[in-house]
Amino acid sequence: MKIAIHGRNFPESARPYVQAMFEELAKRQVDVLISAGYREFLDNAGVAHYSQSTYLPEEGVIDADFVFSLGGDGTLLDAVTHVGPRQIPIVGINIGRLGFLATVAPPSIRLMIDALFNGKYGIDERTLVNVRSTPDIFGALPFGLNDFTITRTQTSSMITVHSYLDGEFLNSYWADGLIISTPSGSTGYSLSCGGPVLLPENNNLIITPISPHNLNVRPMIVMDTCQLSFEVESRSGNFLAALDSRSFTVDVSARISVQKEDFKARLVKLGDENFLNTLRSKLNWGWDIRN
Repeated sequence: MKIAIHGRNFPESARPYVQAMFEELAKRQVDVLISAGYREFLDNAGVAHYSQSTYLPEEGVIDADFVFSLGGDGTLLDAVTHVGPRQIPIVGINIGRLGFLATVAPPSIRLMIDALFNGKYGIDERTLVNVRSTPDIFGALPFGLNDFTITRTQTSSMITVHSYLDGEFLNSYWADGLIISTPSGSTGYSLSCGGPVLLPENNNLIITPISPHNLNVRPMIVMDTCQLSFEVESRSGNFLAALDSRSFTVDVSARISVQKEDFKARLVKLGDENFLNTLRSKLNWGWDIRN
């Protein structure tokens, strides 16, 4: 088996679990490939990883059976860009905070590895968004798992986002910005702006305005087979365009379209793990001092 590993720095409390993971992989004679930046961190932290093989994130993971993401949801979003259209299954190990996407707890790492070797896992396929623009904004990585956002710059007033659905005029959003979210991203930025929660298997996208000036403007759910396009007006002459964790300042002359990506992200699901359990535990549903 060949496993690629990507991560970020971790608290000292997680060190024993990370070290135990590498020891378990070495014992099972797994061919381990580590992202260049993460390997440098591991070397500086004194973690023995027993691997001489690295890959550059900009080149991505070419060949692996699985990709391990060690961190929070942001780290897993990075791993999605490393995999891209190759659709290698990603295991999210939660050494971060919330962990809607990275769901494997550090104490369960050895059990997770055993499940992978014995084929006792499922694959959760997640929709991605694709962003096309003139001029090109996101280069070789025009896709994202969570959301695409158009927002005002820090020094500008509200912006106006003229929005079209399959070429038909939808609305001009006078707001701080607009979020186009996948079902996976519905529990992220969109949720904090009043958007609905969607189950991952839903075939929809969410249009969520950020602090709209017109209070009767509300989030809207559309089919993921449609194409959304946008033109932006801003007093500053520019705006911010962000795709997951990647953001750029863009001139208002840019024309942008968003639609569902042709390929999907494949997340490994273990045991009785399901989205409803994750919702209840992460959003503290039902937690009440009276109960």
